[in-house]
Amino acid sequence: MERLGHKWGRAKLPKLGWVRFRFSRPLGGQIRSATVSFKAGRWFVSFLVDDQAATPDGHAMANTAVGVDRGVRTAVVTSDGEFFDRPFITAGERVRCRRLQQRLARQKKGSTNRRKTIMAMAQIMSRVSNRRGDFCAKTAAHLVSKNALVALEDLRTRNMTASASGTVDAPGVNVVQKQGLNQAILDKGWHRLELALTNAARYTGTRVVKVYPAYTSQRCHACGFVTEGNRESQAVFVCKNPGCGNTDHADVNAAKNIKAAGQAVSACGDLGTGRSVKQEPGSRATGQAT
Repeated sequence: MERLGHKWGRAKLPKLGWVRFRFSRPLGGQIRSATVSFKAGRWFVSFLVDDQAATPDGHAMANTAVGVDRGVRTAVVTSDGEFFDRPFITAGERVRCRRLQQRLARQKKGSTNRRKTIMAMAQIMSRVSNRRGDFCAKTAAHLVSKNALVALEDLRTRNMTASASGTVDAPGVNVVQKQGLNQAILDKGWHRLELALTNAARYTGTRVVKVYPAYTSQRCHACGFVTEGNRESQAVFVCKNPGCGNTDHADVNAAKNIKAAGQAVSACGDLGTGRSVKQEPGSRATGQAT
């Protein structure tokens, strides 16, 4: 690899020879390999570098922890009461994408105009994906810089976003509603945030723990009482236990439950990849150990 200036360089690639490229960021280490890819009408070259960085033995702010609740209304809510969210597609891009989809439906398969329409749609979605990746990376960097332990729900997003259409013999139910939920989950980038946290944690020594997700949104953080009625709406949580009456934002309450479960898993020495086998199962009625 040779640098041609402040922004431009060139690399000699097998079977391609010298390829000129524009730097998006400093390499910051010794190059180990290069990967060429094509996305939305553009070619990219990605370098794998050895930056000589090692994961710290411990976090600079020991004994700090945070629970993270991922939602479809707000992307990320923490047990500290922080809300992280942003739109990934603009109103103009949404209108343009809809018009392109309508145009695509009228065009003949295999035609040049159809390929141009597909490329135009891909360019819009590429910008949306880049914004989502930027959001997840910045949010992850913020969380791991302040906390030695980050607790997440162990969500199987691939299973959660599976189609509910069913088959001809056994058609699905509430297909449209399920499709909308799937799109919302994918739009918020739940799995991408998890990957970003795992990646960022290598540089701070943060532990990322995944906990059993059942009843985190229905359990009262203050007393442990569980019932569907506790969550009165998407944002309002009011404990129905006569001796409690705790009120909180519903997502913040869920994040506090996730944090408590993550600290319990960490204290038991469990790896945090699923439900801990070193803890007694909780009661379905109260959430307390039986």
